[in-house]
Amino acid sequence: MVDLCRAAPAERAASLPGDELVAADVVMDRGFSLAAAPEAVWPWLVQLGKRRAGWYLPGSVERCLPRSRRALRHVDPALLEHRVGDVIPDWGGADATFTVAAIEAPRLLLYTSRRGRTDLTWCLHLSPESAGTRAHLRLRLGPVRRQRLAEVGGGLVDALTVAGLAAGLRERLERPDSLGR
Repeated sequence: MVDLCRAAPAERAASLPGDELVAADVVMDRGFSLAAAPEAVWPWLVQLGKRRAGWYLPGSVERCLPRSRRALRHVDPALLEHRVGDVIPDWGGADATFTVAAIEAPRLLLYTSRRGRTDLTWCLHLSPESAGTRAHLRLRLGPVRRQRLAEVGGGLVDALTVAGLAAGLRERLERPDSLGR
């Protein structure tokens, strides 16, 4: 069965930075655990993104992509400088971007964006747990014209992409010697 990275009830109920920035019609919470300390996970999240390190997927999926479209399999020091106000491209369209709204290494990365008339926040929150790190990702959207479509269709896309991200991160963090470059 595919792990859809469901957030725990306590995670969904928790307040996260950025919640106050968007009066959300749709909220998508995802969570997954990694067998590495937050300090080891952090650089992978900071370099994430279009025209940066890419979007991490497991090797079995990336082998189906052209080499130019595959994500990095190493930490690139040139991509680790991230500051509030930095704008990075996103896959949500030709002009889609994210702006860094908050950054607190090694636990919080908060992005904001506007897509048409919809504002969004994307919070990536890391917390230590006994076996490593718990990653909690929250996407908030508002206003949303077709709320049910966003919840169901957008929710499925979000679940699948975050499941791919989780699997790709696990592979990179937990089995780095099995990857190659």
